Amino acid sequence: MPSVIVVGGQWGDEGKGSIIAYLAQHDEPEVIARGGVGTNAGHSVYIHGVKYAVRQLPTGFMQRKARLLVGAGVLVDPEVFFHELEHLKPFDVEKRVGIDYRCTIIELAHRELDRTNSHLHGKIGTTGSGCGPANADRVMRKARQVKDIKELEPYLTDVAQEVNDALDEGKLVLIEGTQGFGLSLYFGSYPYVTSKDTSASAIASDVGVGPTRIDDVIVVFKSFPTRVGAGPFPTEMPEEEADRLGLVEYGTVTGRRRRVGWFDFDFARYSARINGATMLAITMLDKYDKEALGVTDYDKLPKRAKEFIEEIEDKVGVPVALIRTGPELEHIIDLRENI
Repeated sequence: MPSVIVVGGQWGDEGKGSIIAYLAQHDEPEVIARGGVGTNAGHSVYIHGVKYAVRQLPTGFMQRKARLLVGAGVLVDPEVFFHELEHLKPFDVEKRVGIDYRCTIIELAHRELDRTNSHLHGKIGTTGSGCGPANADRVMRKARQVKDIKELEPYLTDVAQEVNDALDEGKLVLIEGTQGFGLSLYFGSYPYVTSKDTSASAIASDVGVGPTRIDDVIVVFKSFPTRVGAGPFPTEMPEEEADRLGLVEYGTVTGRRRRVGWFDFDFARYSARINGATMLAITMLDKYDKEALGVTDYDKLPKRAKEFIEEIEDKVGVPVALIRTGPELEHIIDLRENI
């Protein structure tokens, strides 16, 4: 399959980073391109017990054979970009990165407005990374682009050209989304959403790929969905219940405690439908059933965990292809050959 999109199906924090990292290592794509909003989304990956968190660069950075691209639809914060180049130095990332010259720049003024605006930071609960104001300036056609920043010149490229050339040559292309479907500006719980669409269609557009060129869409769900910031959360549980179940989590970007809820099958079905999911990935199954921790063979999963996966497939109507059972890259069950 020459092109795969991975997107979040809930409100972000679904563990997309771990799924992308697995695909990057296992499938060895030659191009990994990141779509999405910008630095307001953080993906975390554990490699040999070490945590790597990225907000700007593709999460598949550990695949040393891959060209790493940031699509035109993504906002770029030069400060974060150069920090991550340094942070990921052991992976020789700098030699492999390309940023589309049309990306919009996040300015200091954007970050300041995002952090001080009572509506954005107070009511909506934005991350303060400046993405909303930067996208607003982009819509007003007054934002600066990456091509206007001299320090970024060595990394400039036409991502759409590179990705489509790779597809023409039959190369495997992995496209990463950010945030989650419930935060989509169009389909999410407006106004408690991010500043653009986050569905698979938008992620494809971000990197310049037409809809007929996408072969698979993997939508990622977490066994217990979480949400950072304000907004509706129909299946939310009290913090005391989350504490009892050991489901205390904090946002990668904000450090804020995540709200936790029970799996919402109806929402998952709607999300999978709008995203055009061809397969699902379920993360943190070990949080749903502790006996599932580290299991890599579906047949060896405990009964309760299996029944949960079967219920998801039945109610969502899409096969589960990837199951995360722990924090490390090898803690995964890959069922794609059975689909």
